[in-house]
Amino acid sequence: METQKFSYDNNIVKAFLYATIAFGLVGFLLGLTAALMLFYPELPEFLFGTDDTTIKSLSSGNIQGLINTQGALGFGRIRMLHTSAVIFAFVCNSFFCGAYYSMQRLLKTRMYSDTLSWIHFWTWQIMIISVVITFLMGINTSKEYAEHEWPIDILITISWVVFGINMFGTIAKRRVRHLYVAIWFFIGTWIAVAMLHIFNNLEVPLSFTSWKSYSIYAGAKDALVQWWYGHNAVAFVLTTPVLGLMYYFLPKAADRPVFSYKLSIIHFWSLIFVYLWAGPHHLQYTALPAWAQAVGTGFSIMLIAPSWGGMLNGLLTLRGAWDKVRENPILKFFVVAVTCYGMATFEGPLLATKSLNKIGHYTDWVIGHVHLGALGWNGFMAFGVVYYLIPVMWRTELWSKKLANWHFWLGTLGIIFYAVPMYISGFTQGLMWKQFNPDGTLLWKNWLDTVTAIIPYFKMRFLGGVLYLSGAVLMVVNVIKTIRQGSFQKNVPAEAPALANIGSVRKEGEGVHLWIERTPKLLSILAFITIAIGGLVEIIPTLTLKQSVPTISAVKPYSPLELEGRDLYIREGCNSCHSQMIRPFRDEIVRFEGKNGQYSKAGEFIYDRPFLWGSKRTGPDLHREGGRNPDSWHFKHMYNPRITSAGSIMPRFPWLITNKLNRTQMVDKMKLMKNYFDVPYTKAEIDSANQWADSQSKAIVQRIYSEAADVKEQLEKDRSAKGASFVPLEQREIVAMIAYLQRLGTDIKTTQIQTASAD
Repeated sequence: METQKFSYDNNIVKAFLYATIAFGLVGFLLGLTAALMLFYPELPEFLFGTDDTTIKSLSSGNIQGLINTQGALGFGRIRMLHTSAVIFAFVCNSFFCGAYYSMQRLLKTRMYSDTLSWIHFWTWQIMIISVVITFLMGINTSKEYAEHEWPIDILITISWVVFGINMFGTIAKRRVRHLYVAIWFFIGTWIAVAMLHIFNNLEVPLSFTSWKSYSIYAGAKDALVQWWYGHNAVAFVLTTPVLGLMYYFLPKAADRPVFSYKLSIIHFWSLIFVYLWAGPHHLQYTALPAWAQAVGTGFSIMLIAPSWGGMLNGLLTLRGAWDKVRENPILKFFVVAVTCYGMATFEGPLLATKSLNKIGHYTDWVIGHVHLGALGWNGFMAFGVVYYLIPVMWRTELWSKKLANWHFWLGTLGIIFYAVPMYISGFTQGLMWKQFNPDGTLLWKNWLDTVTAIIPYFKMRFLGGVLYLSGAVLMVVNVIKTIRQGSFQKNVPAEAPALANIGSVRKEGEGVHLWIERTPKLLSILAFITIAIGGLVEIIPTLTLKQSVPTISAVKPYSPLELEGRDLYIREGCNSCHSQMIRPFRDEIVRFEGKNGQYSKAGEFIYDRPFLWGSKRTGPDLHREGGRNPDSWHFKHMYNPRITSAGSIMPRFPWLITNKLNRTQMVDKMKLMKNYFDVPYTKAEIDSANQWADSQSKAIVQRIYSEAADVKEQLEKDRSAKGASFVPLEQREIVAMIAYLQRLGTDIKTTQIQTASAD
């Protein structure tokens, strides 16, 4: 058989490798910043200036510096930037790096197109930079792990399609007949992410010259689609592609074959089938239909089997090679990574059960769980891949194994100091929220009591982050030193026999899976069907049946000013800390409602695009916030939360007080809601939107002035000082924000609550 000569492209691998390391440091630093702000919310004031004399500042003591930032360093924006940087920049780049390296060698061919490889690389990095810029500016959709606005969603789609064409083109010109297990996971990942990304991010732009868009789904339906996406972003961005890397790099580093081929088959097909059903477990006890919650729990429990099958397949690959783990830092990282994968995939199904979910949801328990997977599984796998590739690609020894071992131990301690305090913090929160006195009143009625109790654990979590980041810095030093002493080979010569011409029909005596492995088209089609079943069964009935979300006659659309306020709430990332979902628990109804005992109903959210139920409560739930506090309280709370709530860890929002509200698109937003989403605005309401907003603004300002003479006095001084440049309070952003907050939950508090027919 003719032997063909070709070369592997290491240049594209190097590019993704550098991106992985650079964005890894950025993601870790952003996470550390967010962790610091949870016990030191004055950080932006320290950096940019403040009028609070109790806080030291690098600036002159003038709050204008903080106002000029326009919230760029606000916790809500930093938090979403951190999650996006870790997922899309660090983990995805590490996947692309490992995939481009392993696919060429597993398929015995160069990538299908060098041009497509570089288009993929640059479109992905441009996307990441765009995310950084837009998030810091407050341009986001608020949908967890999918906060990017519509132009960036399109760019992600283009880049992913380019990667897919390149991958499938490479498979088509392979010189190895059967596809290795890592390739199965790469194919499954590509199919699932394409499906999840497209369907979750269907949105209608306000205009093609505007970054603003609104989800085509609303309320409970949006929640179901979002967590179908959100849970499976964890599955098919943070799990299956990394499993593909595990199946290639772990046997390579250990110089051992994969423990069980049959277990690999079971692991792949069962995992991609079961995962797609489990999303609703993020929405237990919410306004989601009960049947969807039950299905989510059942399939989450089933996830333990395939996940642990994969973990055991990885660890048992090291049979007879455990002595190497003592000497080889790469294997150390891989062993802890796979172990963390097993721990996280056991804990996740437990949290999906209603018994534990009612304690753990909205608490730091979930944060600890997520970071056990992110820091341990994703981070350590990426580090192991980096340490494997650097010496191989630069044809030298690792500069310092000792430094790599220091990285390993610092990283491991970082995971422990991060996860364990978050578990304790989560248990503390969940139990404190639910405790009652003998007379039936809440033991911890003041929400701040439940916050101050866990601040020591926030500090321990920060220490864990410092340790983890320190290890990553040591890795950078080691990488730079190794590169300097080595010699990079851009094109690696290789040779292999040409692919034998065998038809796609199954041969006599050939096993079913062997046949599937050598027919990529069939494997891809079967993978698509397997992945799609769960989504079809759960989502289509909920989206198509109007009866699944009965409307409530008392619930009316937002006024134009409230709609603007809601967009400001999303811009500032307030949903990072506040939920808008009162579950049917005694403690939540008493704490957040009290007056008529109404937990949140699905019909209350029919005008919410996107939904804002939240996934973490650092602050209290806001779904019944309307009317609980006077307008002047909200004004002062936004200016400085410590004025109204001593000990609060909420950041300040003084720019809301000073900024003039941009109402140029207000009418267009109402028209879009009516024309595309059938929101029942009348023509008269749309035509008089500005007068409607003026009237509501005027009423809010009158109440603020009557409730807080000091606010009125200060604004009168500003009017005198600024003259014609003075912006009346009625025209400022804070008024729109107050209008939205004071609207929350007020519809269902009306005397008569009737459920409209679903005809």
